[in-house]
Amino acid sequence: MKDTFVTYIRSLQDSITKALEQEDGKALFHEDHWKRPEGGGGRTRVIQNGNVFEKGGVNISEVHGTLPESMQAYLGVQDSNFFACGLSLVLHPTNPFVPTVHANWRYFELYDKAGNISAQWFGGGQDLTPYYLFEEDNVHFHQVCKSVCDRHGPTLYANYKKQCDAYFYNAHRGEARGIGGLFFDHLKVTQAKSMDDWYRFVSDVGDSFLQAYLPIVKKRKDLPYSEAKKTWQEIRRGRYVEFNLVHDKGTLFGLRTNGRIESILMSLPPTVQWRYDHHPEPGSEEEKLVHVLKTPRDWA
Repeated sequence: MKDTFVTYIRSLQDSITKALEQEDGKALFHEDHWKRPEGGGGRTRVIQNGNVFEKGGVNISEVHGTLPESMQAYLGVQDSNFFACGLSLVLHPTNPFVPTVHANWRYFELYDKAGNISAQWFGGGQDLTPYYLFEEDNVHFHQVCKSVCDRHGPTLYANYKKQCDAYFYNAHRGEARGIGGLFFDHLKVTQAKSMDDWYRFVSDVGDSFLQAYLPIVKKRKDLPYSEAKKTWQEIRRGRYVEFNLVHDKGTLFGLRTNGRIESILMSLPPTVQWRYDHHPEPGSEEEKLVHVLKTPRDWA
């Protein structure tokens, strides 16, 4: 399974970066290959200062070795080796009417002292972080997510949408990071699903990403905007940074397993503001967004 999924994410990285370069029309992805001293490595691709994308990354990694004690305690295992691979992407557009997007699809294996697989699972998802509320965009994104889930089970979308709302939540702010999407973790063998079944589901979600996101980009990328709207985007980006540094499990895993710092933190936007005690104007489009972030909705 790990060989199958590694082959998949390498191909997916190629198809996504090619489509994003075509959409941007100016900037190209810069590629770095890196090695992890303890085992494994990755291929980082970053785009910057384009016509559409101010900064973005589409990264794959394949790492293995002894699981650090902190992660053993977190996962409830002892004396375990691990293998982890995945694709992670974040795109921060220039235009504040185009939402930031994040996606991740990953696979883990844990091994006992004899080298046998003791646990294996998939995880991942995709979620949208708008700065201005275009309800039809949110419906489109969620409807793509739901359509994929419905091909693999009638309850998957409702479950993983709920998990996404719960996970991408800045508890210290009392608000969601964005309008959600899908989030799933520890997809293991059950009576109903084999690992092959879960692979087909996760790869189907990965294949749906461009369909979910690019139509929104095309619709909003050329809308005119003011400096005030750019300022609002940078203030909201501050909340994005807070989540990634305070709550995000992927960031935590990367830092605790001696991952490549530049690749782990590529998710951070290039320009950001923290205004003291900032509140949007009552009745404004900005306040409308904040209200939705405090009260998750069923978009599909």
